[in-house]
This record gives sequence, structure tokens and C-alpha cells, in this order.
Amino acid sequence: MIELNLAFFVQLVNFGILVLVLNIFLYKPIRKVLADRRQVVDGARDKASAVDLEVQEKMSQYESRLRDAKADASARRAESLKLAQAEETAVLEKARKEAAESLGSIRDRVAKEAADARVLLKQQAELLSGDICEKILGRSL
Repeated sequence: MIELNLAFFVQLVNFGILVLVLNIFLYKPIRKVLADRRQVVDGARDKASAVDLEVQEKMSQYESRLRDAKADASARRAESLKLAQAEETAVLEKARKEAAESLGSIRDRVAKEAADARVLLKQQAELLSGDICEKILGRSL
């Protein structure tokens, strides 16, 4: 059996003093260092999460502006395409009108030249026929 004598109580007092000394010089400083480290880590996590939120916010703003810019660019492109098509239509219509006018003037000029050529050929044919008749008949008409 266990005997409870004076040595037991002396060892119990020594153990209590040892616990107090270790608590003052070892456990409290270690707990303080651990608590400080925990505060630093928690602060870093909070800062990281705040930075992460800020980055996500800026990314959403960037994506929104990018979508707006793309929509604006496509609207401008569509408007430019419409203007280009209208200008192309106007240029083609003008070219068709000019071609039709040119073709009409060329036809008129060809018809006039053909008429002039017929008149000239008729005159030359009359002269030539008169010369032929004179040569065949041997006398002047």
C-alpha cells in the first residue's frame, strides 16, 4: 500500500513550485508566441480574403467593360457595314447610270456615223455608177 508521509507532501510542494516556475518562464511565453502567431496568420488570411474579394470585384468590372466594349464594337461594325453597303449601292447605281448614258451616247454616235456613211456611200455609189455608165456607153451622161 501507499504510505502518505512527509516526503510525499514535500514532493507535492516541489511539483507545485515546478509547475508555477514552468508556467511563468515556459508555458506563458510559448502561449504568447503561439497567440501572436495565430493573430498574424488570421490577419494574413483576412487580408488575403479582402484582396481576393477586391480582385474578383475588379475582374467582374473588367469583364463587364470588356463585354460593353465588344457590344459597342459590334454595333459600330454593323453600322459601318450598313454605311458601306449603302455607299456601294449608290456607287453601283451611279456606275450603271453612267454606263447606260455612255452606251446610249455611243449608240447615238454609231447610228449617226452609220447614217453619215450611208449618205456618203450613196453619193459615191451615184458617182461610181455614173462613171461606170460613161465607160460602158463610151459617152458622157
